[in-house]
Amino acid sequence: MTAGPCTGVILAGGLARRYGGAPKGLERVGGRRVIDRVAQALAAAADDLLLVANHPDAASWLPGVRVAADVRPGNGGLGGIHAALMHAAQPVLIVAWDMPFVPAALLAALRTRGDGADVAVPESASTRGVEPLCAYYDPACIGPIERRLDAGDRRVIGFYDDVRVARLPDAEVRRFGDPALMFLNVNSPNELVLAERHAARIDDTADGGDHRTQTPR
Repeated sequence: MTAGPCTGVILAGGLARRYGGAPKGLERVGGRRVIDRVAQALAAAADDLLLVANHPDAASWLPGVRVAADVRPGNGGLGGIHAALMHAAQPVLIVAWDMPFVPAALLAALRTRGDGADVAVPESASTRGVEPLCAYYDPACIGPIERRLDAGDRRVIGFYDDVRVARLPDAEVRRFGDPALMFLNVNSPNELVLAERHAARIDDTADGGDHRTQTPR
């Protein structure tokens, strides 16, 4: 791991329209709330925890964990990353609160990869080619993010062109499991069913399970 401190941030963003506006991170997968799964993985890889959320009930979701709201509301995931860095005032490991199967070992690898970089992000098969809401960020990103927001650019990875980015190659990511499962977002009832189908088989280690033999289908 890097020598310096690092805060683990649960990013509770999104309006959860497909859940009728209900907080999707409070849904249960394998009998455990998704937010608890994310918090456990982050706690094993970071030094402390922070919940970034704008919901009025957020303070009750994880007792004992500090809660902070967006500094610049209405800017989606990029605004969440900005808030995380502003409130933590140190490097952060961020995981979106709808990703129940991110393993702590992957987060630890991202923290190590962040040494000497401003961003450490895993490669994936997503349209962006990376997973920016499962990544490491240094406070050096604050200025570039703010400049993008000032210009009306809310793309989550738009500021990557302005900072030092270290990618965790796909081959290394796969050492920790199947990316399709590790980066699964529970954004809809159908995805919740899919996550439930796999939960019992991967919840066999303390950091969120061994994903390597499971392929979502």
